[in-house]
Amino acid sequence: MMLEYKITARRIDSHGSEARAKSARIVLDTDMAGRDDAFNPAEMLLASLAACMLKGAERVAPMLEFDLRGMEISLHGVRQDSPPKMVRIDYEITVDTDESDQRLDLLHRNLRKYGTISNTLAEATELVGTIRRAG
Repeated sequence: MMLEYKITARRIDSHGSEARAKSARIVLDTDMAGRDDAFNPAEMLLASLAACMLKGAERVAPMLEFDLRGMEISLHGVRQDSPPKMVRIDYEITVDTDESDQRLDLLHRNLRKYGTISNTLAEATELVGTIRRAG
């Protein structure tokens, strides 16, 4: 089965753009000087990876009967200039849970194995991450 996704994006002015999907709208930082109130394309890529992992946790936690009280992901991307591309993405997943280390590792393996964005990015760049218990 193939799923398909569609968004539209448009330039608003020299300071920004917007993307739309369904009834959602995201302001994009496309200003050459940058702007603090919107995500630039590299930050959108990292946010997409984080959203993939967070959504994946919502999908697999019930199947694994994993006690997931909360989850936070910190990401760091390294971009080279020529040619411009993301060469490495590091992430740290922090989980609020009392589950064992083995169960945390199981969750991490499932997030990596079944994530659309994480699988796509792992083919294109070095994707390295850890998972740990909050506290």
